[in-house]
Amino acid sequence: MGKVDYNEAALRMHREHRGKIEIRGKVGVRTRDDLSTAYTPGVAEPCRRIAADPAAAWEYTCKANTVAVVTDGSAVLGLGDIGPLAALPVMEGKALLFKEFAGVDAVPLCLDAHGPEEIISAVRALAPAYGGINLEDIAAPKCFEIESALERELDIPVFHDDQHGTAIVVSAALKNALRVAGKRLEEARIVLNGPGAAGTAITRMLLTLGARDVVVCDRRGAIYAGREALTAHKAALAESTNPRRVTGPLADALRGADVFIGVSSGNLVTQEMVRSMRERAVVFAMANPTPEIGYETAREAGACVVGTGRSDYPNQINNVLAFPGVFRGALSVRARDINDEMKSAAVDALSSLVGEGELSPEHIIPDAFDARVAEAVSRAVADAAVRSGVARL
Repeated sequence: MGKVDYNEAALRMHREHRGKIEIRGKVGVRTRDDLSTAYTPGVAEPCRRIAADPAAAWEYTCKANTVAVVTDGSAVLGLGDIGPLAALPVMEGKALLFKEFAGVDAVPLCLDAHGPEEIISAVRALAPAYGGINLEDIAAPKCFEIESALERELDIPVFHDDQHGTAIVVSAALKNALRVAGKRLEEARIVLNGPGAAGTAITRMLLTLGARDVVVCDRRGAIYAGREALTAHKAALAESTNPRRVTGPLADALRGADVFIGVSSGNLVTQEMVRSMRERAVVFAMANPTPEIGYETAREAGACVVGTGRSDYPNQINNVLAFPGVFRGALSVRARDINDEMKSAAVDALSSLVGEGELSPEHIIPDAFDARVAEAVSRAVADAAVRSGVARL
């Protein structure tokens, strides 16, 4: 059977169906009684209830199961700043995955907005109709300001999936990869390349989970406190990472490392660099579509466990393992936030789905189509929301 050309297949799919999602009614309108109940005059009664008590919207409207997928199109997949309209197929895809994997209704909102305040203002104005906000493909560093402001101002979960969805899946995969390698997170030397949205969130998540020795690299090499010309978010990273004050390029940082995590660009890591790492090294090369080092190339160089963002190799590190269940859990208890406790619970739930008998260098994370994933993550997130006090139910 020949290899599928996914570019051509995607064009056919999108053209044939005019996109990937549609709106369907939950109730039928076939009689005058149906019309009068779903619309006027009957609809006035739930409106009156909500006007008297805004919390009633969770009972009487689609708010309880609806998420807005918000982008400005400034950092789309591997395509960069292509704008809101060109980003729409990706946001439709995200909405489709929400529905298929967790039964959550999601609406793409592609904003022709540019500065952070313009995006914040738009989302703030749109928020009443939604039970949660999924920020998507918004470039760093403005994504940090946007998420932080909306978290403060809104009483519903705001979750930048490029940051936190990635961090959850990477952390779950790394927990299991280190089990395969016979190493402990607290003792591992970890090098991360690419301190953008995903890289920053991964670093913070790993520190929250107990990592102690994380070196973050950008195009100029290792980030450390006092390095010249650091942006605000890189300066903050420098204060909490690199305890050995490693300096120099990525190749220097990787010498003696246990783990490499790449969320940067393709073909940046060589076999020689992998060989310079400690024995039984873990390599997560997640740049798409071309990883920092290929799967086979890294294994040939001696890496014990290799993960990528690609579906055509083992250990695909895919955000679809996290965000549907995270939102399903948050919505189920009407959470006001998605906090660190909920994210950590998602990590534990996801990693625990690969039992000791299944764990191997080729299997450290559940498959995207594993039917247990969304339910396990949802339950863990909901329980953590209740324990941490952000649940309304």
